[in-house]
Amino acid sequence: MLQQFPTIQPTARLTSSVAVLVPCHNEALTIAQVVADFQTAMPEAKIYVYDNRSVDDTAAIADAAGAIVRYEPIPGKGNVVRRMFADIEADIYVIVDGDNTYEAGAVRHLVARLLEHQLDMVVGMRRSTPSELAAYRLGHRGGNLMLTYFVRMLFGARFSDMLSGYRVFSRRFVKSFPALSNGFEIETEFTVHALELKMPFAEEPTWYKSRPPGSTSKLKTFSDGWRIVGTALLLFKEIRPLLFFSLIFLLLALTSISLSVPIVSTYLSTGLVPRFPTAILSASVMLLAFLSLTCGMVLDSVARGRREAKRMVYLSYPAPGTSELIHQ
Repeated sequence: MLQQFPTIQPTARLTSSVAVLVPCHNEALTIAQVVADFQTAMPEAKIYVYDNRSVDDTAAIADAAGAIVRYEPIPGKGNVVRRMFADIEADIYVIVDGDNTYEAGAVRHLVARLLEHQLDMVVGMRRSTPSELAAYRLGHRGGNLMLTYFVRMLFGARFSDMLSGYRVFSRRFVKSFPALSNGFEIETEFTVHALELKMPFAEEPTWYKSRPPGSTSKLKTFSDGWRIVGTALLLFKEIRPLLFFSLIFLLLALTSISLSVPIVSTYLSTGLVPRFPTAILSASVMLLAFLSLTCGMVLDSVARGRREAKRMVYLSYPAPGTSELIHQ
């Protein structure tokens, strides 16, 4: 059984402005409940619903429920997040999917954790009761574990639920986040951004439940999974280019050496080079290996400069703190 989480008392209010950001595509069945639940859990927050080319009544229902409704015509969750982060000004940002699967009642606890420990990101780590295990499909759960381990191996940090769509961010995280992804790989980019700038972050367990009948997930296990892996590799190349190209150097160098061993052995025995084309191939592959290593060294300096620039933007915003909590 999942533990009962401590929460701030209902009378505790925040002097900081809070924005709840809800990217939506065809969530007419659930969006009203999501808006109502977050209004109840954190009435001082502004709730923004960004409609991403829905063909149902998502926008109208969200507006009737009391949300601030805006539109993003370019399809893809990453494009919606980029627009939200650019448009909305707040001290604390809560992002959650509009499918009514995440625990709105935990939001005050997540925000409190961010403020009390001066964190830049708190991830709502998904947990399901035995009766709700079907909510977190086996394929998605297995893919999440695989991708989490993959990113952990590349970047050396421990995450339990890297792809959770329920997160709380500080202002300095949001305003230093480049938002380069277009789709569901945006969660991977959140994680890597925090790791790259060595931001303080935490995970907090939250309930995860099934979608209501008639509501279907927009995430495609295999196609989106491959895109997430591709994004992780791309970010690995951009953030740690020396290691990335050093691995290519090692692969090419070993290939070149394996090709040259019989040639060198024959030459030492007979003084002849009978396989001249193979010798040229071996030398060419070794040349490519050193070109790769050189690229890695040059790009590592470029990446360091970009990281310093992002760090300066990050540091230009104040850290969240416990002084922002006022208990009435």
